[in-house]
Formats: sequence, structure tokens, C-alpha cells
Amino acid sequence: MKVLRDLFRDYRFVASFIILCLLLAYGSLSFFSPYDPTLWATFPRDLPPSPENLLGTDSRGIDIFWGGTFAVRNSMIIALVAGIFSRLITIPVAMLAGYKGGITDRVLMFLSDSFLVIPLFLIIVLLAVLVRDNLNLVTLGLLLACFGWAWDARVIRSEILSLRERGFTQTAVLSGTGTLKLVLKEYMPFVTPLVFATLINVMSWAIGLEITLAILGLVNLNIPTLGTMIYWALSYQAILLGHWYWILTPVILSLLLFIALYWLSVSNSEYLDPRSRIQRVGQAVGTQ
Repeated sequence: MKVLRDLFRDYRFVASFIILCLLLAYGSLSFFSPYDPTLWATFPRDLPPSPENLLGTDSRGIDIFWGGTFAVRNSMIIALVAGIFSRLITIPVAMLAGYKGGITDRVLMFLSDSFLVIPLFLIIVLLAVLVRDNLNLVTLGLLLACFGWAWDARVIRSEILSLRERGFTQTAVLSGTGTLKLVLKEYMPFVTPLVFATLINVMSWAIGLEITLAILGLVNLNIPTLGTMIYWALSYQAILLGHWYWILTPVILSLLLFIALYWLSVSNSEYLDPRSRIQRVGQAVGTQ
């Protein structure tokens, strides 16, 4: 409970928590949707917002409100898959390279640098074109995860290199502490803020890249996501026709998601930072 009290003192965490809860609640409505968002002509086309269709209908005859629930849910799934699976690559690579050093460090960092110098966007576009017909939420997330770990591995490795030179590492090694125990017990409290911050950053990056690929028509357009909603709105010239409720729905949802993830990353990183913990302890002692 103390953790929550401390976090809720930060307005950024409060705002991001509220926004994410609202988006999760909105996305959860997809499980109760009375309509299939992949079926065209469910309603008359281009209806304005009304009590029956809260956000109107698009030029395909799909209810925009219910279609948005599926879009938010699916975009979050892609982001979570990309973020979690990229951490499964990032953390072991960074830990091994930073702690072991030597040839292990050089090989792993050469691999990481290879992913940094190649034009990732062009490679992802090429792969998306090749496997577009087989792309679903999980495979797209895994594809993005394969390219979203390299920079984060280098960032976390630099922290491990710094920790390896500190006195407590020497003491732990001389006392016979095993590598796994040393990493989990001594290093993880320092690395956790970076892991969490980079996780949120990769999730934001994955959502942005999914939107970009969808606008280019390089994903399965039959799966409702924030990107495919924007694609169909642009394809049917929603802006020129004045159907602002159609194009603004995915745009506003995307902006809210980006803002919430960014503020969540910043607030949690500051809270988990050991230096911030020391400062909070000092303030607590000073008030007593």
C-alpha cells in the first residue's frame, strides 16, 4: 500500500493510471460487442453519431464505437507481445555482456550493433510484405520484438558495467556469491527502472510502428487495430468528406495511449530509481 501511496503522489502516474484504466475498460467492451467489426454493411454507411451509433458508422457500414473497442484491445495486445518478448532477449544479452565481459561482451554487442546499424524500418517493411497474409496479432508482435531489443540491451549493459566495478560486487564475489544470485539480488534493484522504462518505450514504439505499417497497407487489414482504423478512414477520404468522428476516433485513442504510456514510464522510473528511494527515506526521516 505504501508503494501505491507514493506513486499516487505523482500527477503523471495518476493521469496515466486513469487513462489506461479507461482505455482498458473501453477495450474490454469488445468482449461484449453485439456486432462483428469485420463484417461490412452491418449498418447503413456514413451515419452521423446518434444514440444507436454513438460515434456513427464508417463508409463500410461498421459501427465506429464498437470497432474502436476491438482496435484498442488488439493494439494493446501487439504492444504487450512486442514488449514482453523483446525483454526476454534484452535482459539476458545485457546481463551476460555486462557481467562476463571479454569475448562474450564483444560477440553480443557486435550482434546488438548489427541490429542498430541496419535500416530496421525497411527490413520490417520487407518482412511484413513477405508474411502479410499470415500476420496476426501475435506474429506481428513477435516480429516487432525481434527488432526492438538491441538499443535497450546496450543501455542496460552500460548499467551492469557500472555495477560490476562497485565495491559490493567485489565483496559478493569474494564471499562466494554465485553469478545468478548476484545478478538477481544485487543488480536487479538497480536495473529494474531501466527494464521497465524500456519496456514501456518498446510498447509505444510497437504501437507507432503498427500504425505506420497499417497506413501503408502492410498488415492484415481485416484485423481491427488503431492503425487499420486510420487506414480505412484515409482510404475512404473521411477528412475530405467531413467525417471527423471517423478519423478522430483512432487518432485520439492513439494519442491517449501514447501519453499514458509515456507518463507511466517516467513516473515509475523515477520511483524505482535507487537515488529517489534514498531521497524519499531522507525526507521521511527529516519529518520525524
